[in-house]
Amino acid sequence: MRARWTLAILGAAMMVAGSLLAHLTQTSGGIKIEDIRFKGAKGNTMSALLYTPPNATPQTPAPGILAVHGYINSRETQDGFAIEFARRGYVVLALDQTGHGYSDGPAFSNGFGGPDGLAKLRSLDVVDKTNIGLEGHSMGGWTVLAAATAMPNDYKAMVLEGSSTGKPFAADGTPTWPRNLALVFAKYEEFSTLMWGVPKARDTVSSPKLWALFGTNAAVEPGKVYGDLAAGTARVLYTPAITHPAEHISHEAIGYALDWFGKTLTGGTPLPASDQIWFRKEIGTGIALLGFVAFLIGIFDGLLEARMFARLILPEPTDGTMPSQTPVNRGRWLGALILSVLIPALTYYPAFTLAGNWVKASPWLPQGITNQIMVWALINAAIALVLMPFAPKRASRRGIIGLSIAIALATVASGYLALWLADLIFTVDFRFWIVALKLLNGKQALMALIYLAPITLFFVIALHVMHRNFSTLSASRSAVYLTNMTALAFGFALLLGIQYGALFLNGQLIDPAPAVITSVPLNTIVAIQFVPLMAIVAVIATFTWRRTGSSLPGALICSLLVTWYVVAGTATQAAF
Repeated sequence: MRARWTLAILGAAMMVAGSLLAHLTQTSGGIKIEDIRFKGAKGNTMSALLYTPPNATPQTPAPGILAVHGYINSRETQDGFAIEFARRGYVVLALDQTGHGYSDGPAFSNGFGGPDGLAKLRSLDVVDKTNIGLEGHSMGGWTVLAAATAMPNDYKAMVLEGSSTGKPFAADGTPTWPRNLALVFAKYEEFSTLMWGVPKARDTVSSPKLWALFGTNAAVEPGKVYGDLAAGTARVLYTPAITHPAEHISHEAIGYALDWFGKTLTGGTPLPASDQIWFRKEIGTGIALLGFVAFLIGIFDGLLEARMFARLILPEPTDGTMPSQTPVNRGRWLGALILSVLIPALTYYPAFTLAGNWVKASPWLPQGITNQIMVWALINAAIALVLMPFAPKRASRRGIIGLSIAIALATVASGYLALWLADLIFTVDFRFWIVALKLLNGKQALMALIYLAPITLFFVIALHVMHRNFSTLSASRSAVYLTNMTALAFGFALLLGIQYGALFLNGQLIDPAPAVITSVPLNTIVAIQFVPLMAIVAVIATFTWRRTGSSLPGALICSLLVTWYVVAGTATQAAF
């Protein structure tokens, strides 16, 4: 019995070790980190992480920086910037935009929360109010530009990472506004058309919109400082060879921001731009995320030993004729695998476009991206249901619905408690890059109840068909895990490989139907998360099936986990 808890113990150890490493990294050198809430100008609740270095006191105020994440991210996404800014003696307010993380919605409102964030930073008695920088990635750039518009004399310098001045969401840039600006715009940016009006990011240097900002009529030379630092009119463009989502996990991109604020802000603790430790936190929270998955299936395995759940355990076959041990038809198996790989990927862009056009954010369905995922899930559930009669028959377990619900709730609740403790003790969530598992706030928990039903329907049907097609006790354990991970995740990996191959070779993502498909760059970036998330689903589903002989417990665990993950990690576009 004790061996059954081994995986849970290992997962718990990984969560503690990873969270501790992350905490030690973000508090290096005596930095204090606080999870704060404050009221905006309209009475709305705003959320942020406040990094205070030891040199910042009311007697010796330090420079301050407002750091803001991009669309459908959260304050932790800017940790690399925030940690390194704080290590250099800057007080950092890492803001949740409106409608993101734990800030009240809806998204896009109140200048994305930028004016509220800057006002809060300036209100701190440890901040030198004459010495403030603004940094934002993507939509976070528009957030800090909104702050600069509302409070034009209350900052000294700005760094835009993968963002832009001007339409659609910011005031037009000029040679004198915003003050002392560094623009980091990657060579393989997915949003060059939206941001700077050029179809390929490598042509941004010749964008008329950029020329108007830099006050030039010729191609902007990357790395060259235009204008005058002392007058506040300095401009510089940096073009690292990365993509849009890579800009906030790049030593090079973060280094440019460090170098610029080192030139434009006074005070702090000078360090070379190359002296960066932030990636240790990514490693730590990444280890914790993997540990969370191990902990989850370990808890499930241990709970099966409890008397109330013992009926779920797969009975040992008595005559060797258990249907799940039936030999596999190789041709049918290969055909099913190809369909399982291709259909979810082929329906991805059309489903997201359909939802974007027809399932608008509303008080009952308040999250636009979650609506798109829901529509994709329902379409694929319908396809799986149609194809179900062609899948091999398998033995079914009857009378286990109630037990399956109970063990799924207990398993996921244990995981949620583990994350809550990690947040309480270490002030971290579980993440690597843009793959992030966060706690839900009260409103998000209610939203999750709305989205849980359609997402559960998808997993109950899709995982049932998957197990009928590929899960068999006659195959090796590793073969079943690999097959199921391939069936669920490889199609998205293939889709991303094609898209980013095209981007690196030709400078543009492929628009499969220019007259129909919308938001290809955003939807492509969202698809990145499908690969690790669906691989995790495959691991959980396969483990629970091998222990119970039923797809239901794993489907319920996965629906709870994915709904939690998506709702906590994306934006709320409608009042709720």
